[in-house]
Amino acid sequence: MYRRLVIWLCLLFPLAGNAQPLSSTEQRMEKLGLVDISTIIPDIHISLMYTRPDNFVGKVLYKDLHRAYLLPETAKALQKAQQYLKETHPHLSIIVYDATRPLSVQRTMWNAVKGTHKAKYVSNPANGGGLHNYGLAVDVTLCDEQGDTLHMGTIVDHLGKEAHIDDEVERYKQGKLSKVAFENRKLLRSVMVKAGFKPLKTEWWHFNFKTRAEAKQSYRLIP
Repeated sequence: MYRRLVIWLCLLFPLAGNAQPLSSTEQRMEKLGLVDISTIIPDIHISLMYTRPDNFVGKVLYKDLHRAYLLPETAKALQKAQQYLKETHPHLSIIVYDATRPLSVQRTMWNAVKGTHKAKYVSNPANGGGLHNYGLAVDVTLCDEQGDTLHMGTIVDHLGKEAHIDDEVERYKQGKLSKVAFENRKLLRSVMVKAGFKPLKTEWWHFNFKTRAEAKQSYRLIP
C-alpha cells in the first residue's frame, strides 16, 4: 500500500528541475571540479546544441552530456554577465549553447572539418584543443522570457564570414547585417566583456574567459 502511494505521489508531483541522474561524463566533470551552470545561475537558459543534430557536424555529439558545465570561476563570470543584462533588459536572458566540451568530442569535430575551408574555425586537438576543452569558454546568445533567441544575423555555429565580428560595422553600413542584429550582437558582447570574457573575432557567440597560454599553464584538459 505504501509503495503504491509513493508511486502515485511521484506521478502527481514530479521532481522539479533536471531530475535525470548524472551520466558517467557528468559525474566525471563534477569530480574534476566543474559545476553545473544552472545551479549557479538558476534563471539562465540552457540549450546545448551538440545534444541535437542541428549543428555544423550534422549529428549528435553529446550522447552522454545533457547539463552545461564550467569551471567555477568561469560560471561566476557568466553569472555576472547575466546580472548585467538583467539590469538593463530584465525581459532578456543569456542562453548557453555550449560550455565545457570533452576533448574526445573535439576530436570528432576536428575530423569532420580537417582538410576543408571550415578547419580554421575548429581547434585542432593535437595542438591542445581549445578553451571549451578546459571549461574556460562558452557559446552563448540572447533570448526572451520564452527562450526564443534574438536575431543575430546568423545562427549559432555558422562557420563563415557572416559570423565574424571584426567587419560588423562595414557589413552593417553595406546593409549586409541588419540594425537589429547589429545592436543585439553589441548588447551580448557588452555584458560578456564587462563580466571579464573576451570575444572571438570569427564567431559572435563565442567568448573566452582566459587565454590559451593561461589555460595550458594553469588548467587541465577535460578528456
